[in-house]
Amino acid sequence: MSIVAIRLKGREIAPHKAVISPLLTSRTVLTNSPWTFVALWLKRNRKPRALFYWEQAEEFHRASVGLPLRSAPLLLYYCFMNATKALLAAKGVSFDERHGVSAYPKVVTGGKRTFAGEGIKIHTNGILPSLSTYYGETEASSTHTLQELLFNMVFVHRTYCLTYSSQKEMFLPLANSGYVYDTRTKEVFFKANIANNIPYLRAIKKLPAGFVAAPIIGPRAIRSVASLSWRRPGRPTATNVHDLIAFNRSMRQELHFINGAQALWYLRSRVAGPKLLDRQLPTLILAAIHRLSEICRYQPLQLESLLNGQKNWLLSEFIQMSADQFIDEIASEMTGFQFLVPNVRAPS
Repeated sequence: MSIVAIRLKGREIAPHKAVISPLLTSRTVLTNSPWTFVALWLKRNRKPRALFYWEQAEEFHRASVGLPLRSAPLLLYYCFMNATKALLAAKGVSFDERHGVSAYPKVVTGGKRTFAGEGIKIHTNGILPSLSTYYGETEASSTHTLQELLFNMVFVHRTYCLTYSSQKEMFLPLANSGYVYDTRTKEVFFKANIANNIPYLRAIKKLPAGFVAAPIIGPRAIRSVASLSWRRPGRPTATNVHDLIAFNRSMRQELHFINGAQALWYLRSRVAGPKLLDRQLPTLILAAIHRLSEICRYQPLQLESLLNGQKNWLLSEFIQMSADQFIDEIASEMTGFQFLVPNVRAPS
């Protein structure tokens, strides 16, 4: 089998951060913060309502920087909520202005609540369910515990597993991931290598149903079961690109990334533990930060207790890291571009 990378405008195509409408042929935007780029993009594309929400989101984010952990969730929620409204407005998605999410089980006055007992319920209408609908999420349950939400977040998953020391890691780190084709069969598919620090034989036993080991490609290779059939994969047509966008969308149900100087891609495997949720990361983050913001506002002593409890590091990491991940995902989703932090290197 001879495998060749799919190229568009001379660039090899890897999984894209944007789920619905990625610009596969566009160059990556290098910036320490996507706020300004997205604002200019919204102005250029004449989307004043979305621009208003985006600028307000940035103002809430700026105000949250440096706040103690017990105060930050409230401002972070309004940042994330307005960024979500900007995305929906930019995409022409109508939405109910209500939050669309609430505490579950309901808060009982005077009742004692613990980390394990905290959760959320997603309603039929509102901002959060509109985001879920935008992504086309297939999750059947509308109620999730805070523990389930955090378990399913790739950027704090390692922290989760260190907090719950018996938990096996669900996200498999990938290397050399991309879309390729077989020169003989003209079959187009996703391939990657399991990272070298992960036991390969153990990892392939946990692959989701849509992925298989591919030893014919390489000793640590995996590939997607699904594929596309292109007549001339070396010279993709507009229809081919459209099909690849849809293919990327289907792959992104199991492929997740952590943002930074480079996108670190992970495959969601199957392990015992909390429920695996069929939701995109921004939906999970928005739901979790909403619950923490409610506790911050209405039961501040309870939040203080949680931050001083056994799960304090997990909650701290989530509160501190969620903004960079969430805004990166929403910015990519809104514009179709991918954003990376510049990796400054000395000239060679």
